[in-house]
Amino acid sequence: MSTAQLSIQRTHTAGPKSRGLPLLCLLWFMAAAGLGYLSSAQVDAHAQVCFSIGLLALLFAFKRARNDRRLSRIFFLAIATFVVLRYFFWRTLYTLEFTDWLSFTCALILYGAELYGIIVFLIGNFINISPITREPVPLPPPEGLPTVDVFIPSYNESPAILEATLLSALQMRYPQDKRKIYLCDDGGTDQKCQSGSEESKMAARKRRRELTALCETLGAHYLTRPANRGAKAGNLNEAFKRTGGDLVVIFDADHMPTVDFLEKTVGLFTQDEKLFLVQTPHFFVNPDPVEKNLGTFFQMPSENEMFYRAIQKGLDFWNAAFFCGSGAVMRRRHLEITGGLSGDTITEDAETALTLHAKGYNSAYISTPLLSGFAPETMGAFIKQRIRWAQGMVQILLLKCPLLIRGLTLPQRLCYFNSCIFWFFPFARLTYLLAPTALLFFGLRIYAANWQTFATYVIPYVVTVLSVSHYLYGKFRWAFMSELYELLQSVYTVPAIFSTILNPRAPTFNVTPKGETLSRNFISPLATPFYVLALINFGTVAAGIYRLMQLQNRDDIYPVAITLFWSGLNTIMLLAVLGALLEQRQRRVTPRMPAMINATLLIDELELPCRVGDLSLGGCKMVFKGLSERTFHKPGRTQLRIRIDDEESEQLLNLQLRNLRLEDHSGEIIVGAEFAHQSLEETRAKVRLVSGSRQRWVEFQKRRESRLGVLGCFISFTYIGVRNSALHLSHLITHAGDSVTGRGRVLETQSFEN
Repeated sequence: MSTAQLSIQRTHTAGPKSRGLPLLCLLWFMAAAGLGYLSSAQVDAHAQVCFSIGLLALLFAFKRARNDRRLSRIFFLAIATFVVLRYFFWRTLYTLEFTDWLSFTCALILYGAELYGIIVFLIGNFINISPITREPVPLPPPEGLPTVDVFIPSYNESPAILEATLLSALQMRYPQDKRKIYLCDDGGTDQKCQSGSEESKMAARKRRRELTALCETLGAHYLTRPANRGAKAGNLNEAFKRTGGDLVVIFDADHMPTVDFLEKTVGLFTQDEKLFLVQTPHFFVNPDPVEKNLGTFFQMPSENEMFYRAIQKGLDFWNAAFFCGSGAVMRRRHLEITGGLSGDTITEDAETALTLHAKGYNSAYISTPLLSGFAPETMGAFIKQRIRWAQGMVQILLLKCPLLIRGLTLPQRLCYFNSCIFWFFPFARLTYLLAPTALLFFGLRIYAANWQTFATYVIPYVVTVLSVSHYLYGKFRWAFMSELYELLQSVYTVPAIFSTILNPRAPTFNVTPKGETLSRNFISPLATPFYVLALINFGTVAAGIYRLMQLQNRDDIYPVAITLFWSGLNTIMLLAVLGALLEQRQRRVTPRMPAMINATLLIDELELPCRVGDLSLGGCKMVFKGLSERTFHKPGRTQLRIRIDDEESEQLLNLQLRNLRLEDHSGEIIVGAEFAHQSLEETRAKVRLVSGSRQRWVEFQKRRESRLGVLGCFISFTYIGVRNSALHLSHLITHAGDSVTGRGRVLETQSFEN
């Protein structure tokens, strides 16, 4: 059942239209809490087992219901809430037994991790009760359109990347007299030009000259400032003071909008005077390091799709969709109330949205991908980005607690609170990883249960949690992938979160390295702690097997067997983590994305029909049928004649053929080529071809959608983990001298402020 099918269609922006649905949701959760407590009472064990079976049957009945999807969704989540609360009351009242202080302390730590998970689960159900799929609002006549300022903050990105982003922004369809494009450069500030080493000062001055000339050539405006204060928020606020458009659009330096970005977003502002934000999803044309290293980019949805294709739509129902730093349109007069972007935390985007929501203004979310950008390429860059996000959201929780701030509605408080406490997952994830060691290795009693109560309460709880996750996010996130990403981040975000709790104002903004290329495979230097965790886990499994073989009493065997199974799951998870920490070679700076476009290759007067199979800013792949390899050895000028989207005329793009191969099984000839544009107009056409169409991104997302089922996901996940951990081990053995140093020879690195 897709989220799109479950969504309600709405074009207005002022919060939930139906006041009855939030009340119904509240009543359901209150009823579930009361019934959960009552159902945990000590009654006949056989009756409890029958009751559990009935609950699961009812849960799956509503999950598969075909009529009135919205009402079925509410009942499904209400039953799931009931099952989880039933488990919570039983877990609280009957499983925490005092035997000794060490066991009881470990038991409380595990209980705290479970309590955290239950809170996030319950609020998550509430948030996703009725996600919205918005339809764009048509633009008014040109004379009624608001003026738009487009800000592109930059730091040390190459002119080539900035040129592509600027050209994409300049080609957005909108009256030219009503929109201006600004490059807000923090790499050429007066401070950088006048301080530091002679080499750095010369580089900053050269950068300023080159980017000023680039903006003049393209028709954009170059802005810089005296000093690098306030990081990205300070950069944008300086540009905000020097411009005057009705609306402000923000794109990161590597985020290239589609040609219809403004057409799909600006219209919403004409219908709601209190609308301060329209946010769009971030679509990435390259795999993140986990996808790249595990080889899953084309097989399963990306990690961020769960947030952008499901959670933000749920937040939007409660008027709580928030600013994500890029791909957003904001109303200037509302930003003026707060003095521009907020800067008390290092996640200025979410903080700004929280502040304006608290003042009674509205937000909206368009779920169609209207821009494309780059994800971090290496594990180090990925972890650096996530540490900043974690620290920023913890800062918001401590400095501007959403539960206490004035002006928010109750649903908005819960939405923001959930977004903040989500980042405490490292503590729970590491607890789940190490808890089996307490029982199997040290013999501590941390969970008082027998096989009857396990079957009555624990199994329904686990099945329910997995079912809800699959129901809400199955199309956008494979089961067990969240656990993998969280475990990867946990070791490094725990110290960062602790330091933020101790000093909430200490974290500083760090840019995310991107545009990295790796000359060869190498083991990430971040792998070392996971070797330790793997050794602990393998030791735990061995101790569990030994302990199981020594036991005679059936009542003692079940807890050990169950915990051993738990430790086995942890082993599979750690294998996948180690597989993801073998950094794979990456030579291309500009990744290629699939395409299915009919075109013609021209070699002088020779015309060869072909299909363009993939595209990037650097080049393309062409597929030919029924030709000889000798055809391509003819010297002459080489051009690609292609129609870009729905344009009437075809474009000619100059190429340099680079490689050729024959596919034996199909007889097709695959030709790789680089773009060799010879004019600005040709460069514009190339950028429009590569990044101008949202349809390519939508189709790519749909091809990766999957409903494998929880079992299918587990089998695939296990295979991926075992396969890639074996590659990791093989590399570790054959490159023992330099693997752990991480000498991957990064050829080029750029940084983007996101």
